[in-house]
Amino acid sequence: MNSSEKILEFDKIKEKLCANALSEQARARLLSLSPYMDEDECRRKLEETTAARKILDSCGTPPLTAMTMIGEILTLSQAGSMLVPEQLLSIGQFIVTCGRIKSYLKKAEAIDHTIACYGNSMCDLSALRQEIERCIRNEQVDSSATSALRDIRRKIETAKAQVQTKLNDILRGKKKWFSDDTIVARNGRYALPVKKEFKNQLAGSVLGISGTGGTYFIEPSSVAKLQEECSSLEIEEENEVRKVLYTLTALVDENRSAIKINTEAMETLDVVFAKAKLSAQMDARPVSVTAGRKLSIHNGRHPLIDKKVCVPLDYEADDKCSGVVITGPNTGGKTVALKTVGLLSMMAQSGLHIPADSSSILCMHNAYLCDIGDGQSISENLSTFSAHMTNIIEILRHANRDSLVLLDELGSGTDPAEGMGIAIAVLDELHVRGCLFVATTHYPEVKEYAGATAGLTNARMAFDRETLQPTYRLELGKAGESCALYIAQRLGLPSRLLKRAYREAYRQKDATGPAPDFNPDIPFGNEQLETVRPAQKIYKSRQVAAVPSHAAKFQLGDSVIVYPEKEIGIVFHLANERGEIGVQIKGRKSWIVHKRLKLKTPASELYPPDYDFSVVFDSVSNRKARHVMEKRHDPNAIVQCNEEKTK
Repeated sequence: MNSSEKILEFDKIKEKLCANALSEQARARLLSLSPYMDEDECRRKLEETTAARKILDSCGTPPLTAMTMIGEILTLSQAGSMLVPEQLLSIGQFIVTCGRIKSYLKKAEAIDHTIACYGNSMCDLSALRQEIERCIRNEQVDSSATSALRDIRRKIETAKAQVQTKLNDILRGKKKWFSDDTIVARNGRYALPVKKEFKNQLAGSVLGISGTGGTYFIEPSSVAKLQEECSSLEIEEENEVRKVLYTLTALVDENRSAIKINTEAMETLDVVFAKAKLSAQMDARPVSVTAGRKLSIHNGRHPLIDKKVCVPLDYEADDKCSGVVITGPNTGGKTVALKTVGLLSMMAQSGLHIPADSSSILCMHNAYLCDIGDGQSISENLSTFSAHMTNIIEILRHANRDSLVLLDELGSGTDPAEGMGIAIAVLDELHVRGCLFVATTHYPEVKEYAGATAGLTNARMAFDRETLQPTYRLELGKAGESCALYIAQRLGLPSRLLKRAYREAYRQKDATGPAPDFNPDIPFGNEQLETVRPAQKIYKSRQVAAVPSHAAKFQLGDSVIVYPEKEIGIVFHLANERGEIGVQIKGRKSWIVHKRLKLKTPASELYPPDYDFSVVFDSVSNRKARHVMEKRHDPNAIVQCNEEKTK
């Protein structure tokens, strides 16, 4: 099975389809169902499902059959084997069902001709059915099958009646000879139960002895001739029965082609109506399928989630916006949204109705490329990150403009900075190739990338701040935000811990003012830094939410390693909105992108609290000039700051 089908749970959809089919042949076809690559074929299959659904809703369940053993029976008849009455009755019942389905489809012609035409293609096999019904009754060849068989069976009955009459006369005449007053059968012949002491009184053949040895079962000589006659007649009967069965087998073989045509039609109807039944069960609808670049889902539901609890999904993608990056809290429904887009697309392309508005438009894809789930494997020694990368590398080998790519938690399972970099690189490559893609992430930098890149858009899973629960509703065009601090406040986390958490999260270790008010109307991370100590004010700018989170982790005075040169520097300025950090290396000040930096030793381990960093970063002349300016204005004082920008 295609791995994407399993990941998107299309295999479970096919299991539901199989549960609605009656024949093994139809189940096999449904299990092999996959997205059609030809637009005309896909639309034709969708139209068939739609027509079958209309007929199902108007005329009820069609009188289909399981067609048990029909294929095996045709094979036996072709090979010249003799069919037994049970097999012939199966053929007869199949023909009866064919007649019923033809009548059913005849009524359905007024509703839709797409499916009704299958009834016209089925062959009339009423003559074969009548002959089987005439010859086979109660799972055996009837005496009326041939006149010879009727005569033979009449003679057998007459001979057996004569035997029983003579045996009964002997029983009544010599009662003391017998241990019982009933006639018994031994080895297909009638006998009398004679007591051991009288066994020599009755002339005849001993056919058996009881377990105790007290009773002998003797066939009297007076009925032996009649019983021989019965045995001969029974052989004649068997031969005549075989003639009838071989004749019916030959008749079945003569109609083999017509029976095959009917089985194929019934099999196709079984498949189509299984799709219609699933459509009714899911309250699904037909949607438009196009080879163009348009993916529009309105009120789409995941078909494997209870309709009563499933939150409908609205999703849009086209040439102008080919990629969507979904963010939001954990358990907020990001993965479900991702799978819903993929599964509904795959179902529609496979000719199935989907649980969405009929106004939805699904486009065809040459491949569904997914990386969903952690993919860990102990046996293959794959970590979560390794499994993700293995999948993504394979995806990039095959992805093109006609592919749908679904990536869950892109870049997770490794160092956040490097994972974020990989995530952006992968999305950028998919964007360049023109793929339609949906990705989920927690990285704020990926949100920034999507928001700043033409052709991409952000989306988020909404969160109800009153109930502290995700709403599972996808909101396109909006980036997700962290709600952790808000949830912690609503649940009663002490104020002092909230202050510390906020400062740690947004790198305000040196802030002296109170922690900001956690107003539910103000997204976290938008508040600016508060006042700083005068000794540090000249080196510390106001840091806002636009600063990438990974850049904000660097603090004034931190010792850092600058790559790829691996030079050691000291942070003299916090990150700006572009994620650039001010770093002093060997007396030279530079602005360096935070991705090139690695923390070597934090400032808290190098300097005491309230340390005056001007001692480190300023020249003696600059320090004197600043000292003068702090006391009074001196128009002749000059403070020099030689910085260079390094990407």
